[in-house]
Amino acid sequence: MSEVLVIASKVKKYVKDKSGMSTSASVMQALTRKVQEEIDRALERARASGRKTIMDRDFEE
Repeated sequence: MSEVLVIASKVKKYVKDKSGMSTSASVMQALTRKVQEEIDRALERARASGRKTIMDRDFEE
């Protein structure tokens, strides 16, 4: 299991405020996987552009 990259309290508050629903603890790992996948794609886009810094534009499709 990898380090969680999302702030659980912020995610839970967002979900509760937006929908009134609760959030399972397993959601944090699932979101972490999604965040890691997006970061990995952004890293590849930055490398392909010859940069050593990822930027917001690297997260755009």
